[in-house]
Amino acid sequence: MNITEITKQAGRHRKRKRVGRGHGSGSGKTAGRGHKGAGSRAGHRRMDTKEGGQMPAFRRMPKRGFSNAKFRKLYSIVNVGDLDARFEAGAHVTKISLREIGLISHLRYPIKVLGDGELKKKLKVDAAKFSKSAEEKIKAAGGEAIVV
Repeated sequence: MNITEITKQAGRHRKRKRVGRGHGSGSGKTAGRGHKGAGSRAGHRRMDTKEGGQMPAFRRMPKRGFSNAKFRKLYSIVNVGDLDARFEAGAHVTKISLREIGLISHLRYPIKVLGDGELKKKLKVDAAKFSKSAEEKIKAAGGEAIVV
């Protein structure tokens, strides 16, 4: 028998280690926690920032500059090629219709339409933003790009 002959299912789910079930089990008595100290007690959670007396990494590293990540605006991205494939000619494309079809995963973020792909159908598209190429392709197909 070779390892290649085993199915994908074999060995996929390892059994849970049952600790503290007597010394014959190999993980009884202290249940793998060792003797005394905070780690042996209930409710203890080791902090990742602690390095046991060594200067922690977050204090060793210099703090410089500014990150704009907190203030960025997130969008759900949709391409015109996807609209062409999923919608009938003359359809009104809204955030809700995009969610129902499955092009966006949730309604939390505003929609931005990008120009990747071809659009041959006349569509009325509601979105927060359009790229220049997307807007041109929608209008060239006889559709309407409405900024919501």
